[in-house]
Amino acid sequence: MKIEKENIYHIYNQGNNRQQIFFSREHYLLFLKLYRKQIAEQCETLCYCLMPNHFHFLVYATDKSIVEMKLGVITIQKLSDGFRRLLSTYAHEINSLRGTAGSLFRQKTQAKLIGSGISTTTISYAEQCFYYIHQNPVSAGLAAKNCDWEFSSAQDFSGIRNGTLCNQQLAFQLFGWESDDLSFLNRSYIVDKEIETSFFEFKSPSDQGQTE
Repeated sequence: MKIEKENIYHIYNQGNNRQQIFFSREHYLLFLKLYRKQIAEQCETLCYCLMPNHFHFLVYATDKSIVEMKLGVITIQKLSDGFRRLLSTYAHEINSLRGTAGSLFRQKTQAKLIGSGISTTTISYAEQCFYYIHQNPVSAGLAAKNCDWEFSSAQDFSGIRNGTLCNQQLAFQLFGWESDDLSFLNRSYIVDKEIETSFFEFKSPSDQGQTE
């Protein structure tokens, strides 16, 4: 997909054969550290959630996102190349730490265009995606509330943690929220089936079979 500036994208990938990609707290933190290095300057991050075998990011494309560069014989945009380097570097680090080898992620990271912001008639598609991303740990039975899960931006938006990865001000602006109304974090509704797919079903390590 060709990224276009001033649009919101849902970017996601999962472990190859749905295997785990994070095996300890340190691995989640490593991934976020690499994200800051490889991605953070290429876009505005609106929210994120890291799950044991997949990840979600909601990003707003900027001028930096769409800069084109040569990679061998192909042309690739900066944001796409950033995710390529992020996953490659992380996989290399994890294989080195665990003494494993081979592919960790699915071959293609998905970048789904989901709109440009607030809808004046109904809840926007992008806003639904924001809710869906933060509800992942609850849906998977990993947390009682989305704010209980350490590895997502829900704790930042709720004020539990003073995180700086997400541009919260831009998120409030795009979705038309009031900064003193945090009820949006726990809203419950039927998520569009195009967002909520079986692709993201979490399977415990014992259910996944081989994970190397």
